[in-house]
Amino acid sequence: MRGKSDEMKGGRFAKYPELLIRVKDIIKQAQYEALKQVNKGLIRMYWGLGKIISESQIKGTHGKSIVEKMAVDLQKEFPGISGFSERNMWYMKRFYELYVDDPKLQPMVAQISWTKHLILMERCKDPLEREFYIRMTKKYGWTKNVLVHQVDNKTYEKTVTGQTNFSKTLPPEIRDQAKLAVKDEYTFDFLEMSGEHSERQLEDALIAGMDDFLREMGGAFAYVGRQFRLEVSGKEYFIDILLYHRYLNCLVALELKTGEFMPEHSGKMQFYLTALDEKVKGKNEKPSIGIIICRSKDKTTVEYALRQTRKPIGVASYRVVKELPFKLKKDLPAPGQIEKILKGIG
Repeated sequence: MRGKSDEMKGGRFAKYPELLIRVKDIIKQAQYEALKQVNKGLIRMYWGLGKIISESQIKGTHGKSIVEKMAVDLQKEFPGISGFSERNMWYMKRFYELYVDDPKLQPMVAQISWTKHLILMERCKDPLEREFYIRMTKKYGWTKNVLVHQVDNKTYEKTVTGQTNFSKTLPPEIRDQAKLAVKDEYTFDFLEMSGEHSERQLEDALIAGMDDFLREMGGAFAYVGRQFRLEVSGKEYFIDILLYHRYLNCLVALELKTGEFMPEHSGKMQFYLTALDEKVKGKNEKPSIGIIICRSKDKTTVEYALRQTRKPIGVASYRVVKELPFKLKKDLPAPGQIEKILKGIG
């Protein structure tokens, strides 16, 4: 006589594990959609309250007393609803005033949580910078802590100033999004390394801290392998780290250099990308991309080195500690150029 465990392994219950996974996925998706609707409702409510406070011209000492009283009365009237503190109500006013005259950003405000809006209101002064983080948070599902990390590490500045040749080497449909996949500088402050280290030591440390490494790379990368072997004309060649970008649908080759960028680095990367596209790239995948990460780089040298290359390559620098404040404001592209890049986020 067969028991229940036998029936689960074979017969009519053989496909039960697969069925259960599908059911769980449906429930999780429904929960996610419900949470999104709750968040949209909360943001609409805060927007409405902010509008009332703003249009009533509540400010100064008199206004502080009014908002303070309003906060107390609302907490009494709606004891089961949090968020009606005096401080939060001033944030609502500021929130409304930040976006009310911005027709592009206003429709986006309900796409991220209130907690994340508080982070952006406190830490981002430029509307293009806020747009960048709103779009990236929505697209990649950044948590509060990840968003704080990205803002503190100047991801916006490092991304829009990135040096690549993607404008002339990639199809138009992925060009802008690819630019967002390469930063001008990476901060590997999660590594416990001394100032002097070899390329192999850097590679070992990045592999050991893979979760932090992929987070710093931008959140859309998946790990494929290290010292990835390529064979060309009977000779072996090895790519330091091979990743895959889930949204660009392409392989991404990383080469690590503990010294300054040299022009010959781009030639070697172009060779790797040609071999990847010929021997490894899937039929429906986009062209492979290369990122050369160096300890330092001269922007003019990089520009000259990439000007005639036919394969999509980006060059970035890295730091292992936050030893100096990062200043890139003077290197930011014009607002119109930044807006074009941001459209690639979706």
